[in-house]
Amino acid sequence: MPESAARRLVFKAWPIALALAWPAAAQVGPISEVRGGLLAHDVAILGSHEEEGVDVNAEILFRSPQVLRPLLAPRPHVGVDVNTLGDTSVAYAGLTWQTDIGPLWGALAFGGAVHDGEIDEKPGAKGLGSRALFRLAGEVGWYASPHVSISLLYDHYSNATLAEDNEGLNNLGLRFGYRF
Repeated sequence: MPESAARRLVFKAWPIALALAWPAAAQVGPISEVRGGLLAHDVAILGSHEEEGVDVNAEILFRSPQVLRPLLAPRPHVGVDVNTLGDTSVAYAGLTWQTDIGPLWGALAFGGAVHDGEIDEKPGAKGLGSRALFRLAGEVGWYASPHVSISLLYDHYSNATLAEDNEGLNNLGLRFGYRF
């Protein structure tokens, strides 16, 4: 199997693996919440629009460990954005800071990511400059019940101009969450 085909298979298998793993892991206790939804891929907010499709997003948020309490207790997270048309898919991990105000909440996330897209600029594809990227995300949501939330997510991937090409990738969409 060629390297790019193997890489795409790994990216496409992540959401299935996450969906199968989270119920069992949540019973043990380290998982705080799971979120997932659909994102418009490569939106032209703070960047250009070159790639197409919708991304299927899946994310696991873990309980904040004691060592992170001095940093305002962010929750570690892992997730994926899998593009439905074969354009750039991303796997990411990092920290999420969240504040709740009644049934409303807001969150900011920062971390790193790896992708299966183009590194150099090409027509119809983002030139992301490096395989490893930074990820910034902002999210606002509403708790429909003590366990279920609906939110609007914006995430941005970039190499922070550490490489020659740095077109960045922006996604925007709706997610549903379940808190344990």
